Amino acid sequence: MWGFGGDRPWSEVSTVLEPLLNHPDDGGDDLTPADCAVVLPRLQAIADGWAQESDDDPLRHQDTEDARRLAGFLRVCINRRVPLLFL
Repeated sequence: MWGFGGDRPWSEVSTVLEPLLNHPDDGGDDLTPADCAVVLPRLQAIADGWAQESDDDPLRHQDTEDARRLAGFLRVCINRRVPLLFL
């Protein structure tokens, strides 16, 4: 993907994770509560899938925990109707 060392533009990809993945991680625009609501179900499904895979890999375990932690922050933003800030 553009911005990640690739040559594919986001216009060629359809994913509900785009608001999160196509976002600068060094500040910039925040994710709106609506963006958070779009991303949350897919992120939770990914984390649940990782959790069902072999737990022998400590990196996979950390990825799962990180995804679940982010999902928790998305829920807070949705419930409180506040944006997810990137600092």
